[in-house]
Amino acid sequence: MQLRQWQSECVKRALRHFHGAHRHFLCLATPGAGKSIMAAEVAAKLFEDDLIDFVLCFSPSVNISQGMKQTFSSRLSCRFDGVIGSVGCSYTYQGMLAFKEDFWQLLKRNRVLVIFDEIHHCAGSSLEDANAWGEEILLNIQDQAQYTLALTGTPWRSDQAPIVLSRYTDPDNQIQCDYVYGLKEAVADGVCRSPRIVLIDNDKILVTDEENETKTYSCLDDLFKCSSVSYQSIIKNHEAIRHTLALATDKLGMIKQSNPNAAGLIVASSISHAAYIFNMLKTDFSETTQIVTYKEDDPSLKINEFRNSTTNWIVSVGMISEGTDIPRLQVCCHLSRVKTELYFRQVLGRILRTNDSTNQQAWLYTFAEPKLVEFANRIAEEIPDIPVLFREPIEINLKREQPETHDMTVKTMPPTNSNILNIGRQYLAKQTQSYSVELLSREFLGTPASLSFELLGGFREKVVSTFDSPF
Repeated sequence: MQLRQWQSECVKRALRHFHGAHRHFLCLATPGAGKSIMAAEVAAKLFEDDLIDFVLCFSPSVNISQGMKQTFSSRLSCRFDGVIGSVGCSYTYQGMLAFKEDFWQLLKRNRVLVIFDEIHHCAGSSLEDANAWGEEILLNIQDQAQYTLALTGTPWRSDQAPIVLSRYTDPDNQIQCDYVYGLKEAVADGVCRSPRIVLIDNDKILVTDEENETKTYSCLDDLFKCSSVSYQSIIKNHEAIRHTLALATDKLGMIKQSNPNAAGLIVASSISHAAYIFNMLKTDFSETTQIVTYKEDDPSLKINEFRNSTTNWIVSVGMISEGTDIPRLQVCCHLSRVKTELYFRQVLGRILRTNDSTNQQAWLYTFAEPKLVEFANRIAEEIPDIPVLFREPIEINLKREQPETHDMTVKTMPPTNSNILNIGRQYLAKQTQSYSVELLSREFLGTPASLSFELLGGFREKVVSTFDSPF
């Protein structure tokens, strides 16, 4: 395969790094740039130089892991499934937790290259500040692997913890990357699409409190600063959702005039939210749509089916946030309740991968919430000014990290249509046997709210053009 210029440069730098007796290499390359292809090339060169015996790959999801397996098997021209005769295997970080001591003996007895995709998921400069995945790397890989190659498109964590295997400057704690290929360079090279981010606002928002007193706000910024209405209330509001989908479906329709296979992604906040959006796309906009959530038995299969289908939209709950390669995605609606810069950039990355289509536009639609506005306006910065916090030594806790939980309470609910909700229940019943219809009812048909609001004004949009987008 013909490598892109940045991939060739990074391969050469990594090999010089390893030949120079350095063992850990960190590559920052923007989402969609082709990090896994570069990593497979590094592995191939190390095999040619007889410097390694095996390769292990780790990544944050099954879908990404399967993609890594295919990429490495193709480049190395051999099996990459961990069975006898193969030269390596691809695993998830979660799967790493189940490995016993006999598995880790592989690294102690052989020269192994370990590759980490989206390494920012793994935290820890020591066992004191490590998360579960970082702890495994510190205990079983950091000192045992012959070489490690860490990949990321967003080299920081929202919790400000240090990333495992990374070096930081002293005293300002800035991460030191061994190779950087940013979005600006990728857009200039035609490797990634130049995105446009559409920030949706409303100029007349009427809020009525429990004492029947009303106040009017002229924008979402004022609403969030001066009232108890939450961002989650906006992303679940019927009119707000409908307006966003109208903009997005119209844009996708325009793109499909030249790219018939183009598609869109909706990032929802919950399963019931996804069902509501799914039915609005079907009933109000007559769009072909698919849902993929963590509740399903094999979400990776559904993602693969969508990748190769002609379905216009996929509505996701936490399943297509990073690393998932679907180049036909060109329009995205960020309607998640997660408002971190890391997640925002990961979602944006889903529509940046170029393909051979005529039209290479990329459009992201979201609301003009202050943090999201800030994130949109500094997309050009590869590493935002987020300080990394190193914790003081404490007693080591070897318990596994528990999944993060979220408060599912919503104060204000959108107007609902019983027919739409019935369709949603029927659809989700087919999608997963473990899904509870009660969740859909509770979230959208819950107890009367003490606070209500109405979007009475006209919607308006501000478009943030990145890197002198010609669109």
